[in-house]
Amino acid sequence: MSTEDLALWRARWNLSEDGAAFSTEYTNSLLQPVRTSDGTRAMLKLARSPEERRGAAALALFGDAAVPVLAREDEAVLLLRLDGEGELVSMAAGGRDDEATKILCGALRQLHRPAPAQAPLADLYDWFAALRAAAAMAHRDPLYAIAWRGAASLFAQRAPSVALHGDMHHNNVLRDADGRWLAIDPKGLAGDAGYDFANILHNPSAGIAHAPGRLARQARTIAECSGQPLARVLQWALAHACLSAAWSRADGREDWEALALTTARIAQAELAAIA
Repeated sequence: MSTEDLALWRARWNLSEDGAAFSTEYTNSLLQPVRTSDGTRAMLKLARSPEERRGAAALALFGDAAVPVLAREDEAVLLLRLDGEGELVSMAAGGRDDEATKILCGALRQLHRPAPAQAPLADLYDWFAALRAAAAMAHRDPLYAIAWRGAASLFAQRAPSVALHGDMHHNNVLRDADGRWLAIDPKGLAGDAGYDFANILHNPSAGIAHAPGRLARQARTIAECSGQPLARVLQWALAHACLSAAWSRADGREDWEALALTTARIAQAELAAIA
């Protein structure tokens, strides 16, 4: 895809440019701020990966709990442009970490709903393929195997399958004109609702996530807000952090792998403390 592709969709939907185009860091989707024919501020997005296309379908499923979808066709989706970028990051860094976590939990509670059988969502078990592979390799950090055993026990509990965001963090919830916090950029998954809270504990930065006592405190905040038992919150945190580490290693980013494993070790220590 190129800026020429954006031009084609701008013409198709009668959009005008309202800022420079850019690509997302991990999925390489192409985005551009635009305005509709009536002046509405919007974001044109061209999805370059299956998970981004699933995410667009998930947005439609989430309804008014997520950023409104103004139009969607093939790889293109037109979204209402929201405000508040970076606001939850600043909140967490500025002594209001609990408040930011509660907002994220509230956004997830609004999103979670039974996953329709026909919805094009990826199964959460399949999402964990990289962790299963890492756990099977004896030369890897033994924490991978520990995390997978914990994840397998969670999957075995067969919790109700709901539509998941899949990448909930402080930059993926923004405000609309009425001040409501709405989710953006879901990954299009279906599975145990408990998984969706785990990524909050790995964000918004390593400095915040790894501060002494921070993970323990926010895990308890999540448990209170979500109704999830604290042990499950921590078990999903351990599993997700090791999954993130496995992805990072596969991408050749050993620095990111080390950061994710640090989160995992903190979660493991907190699990041991409440055992």
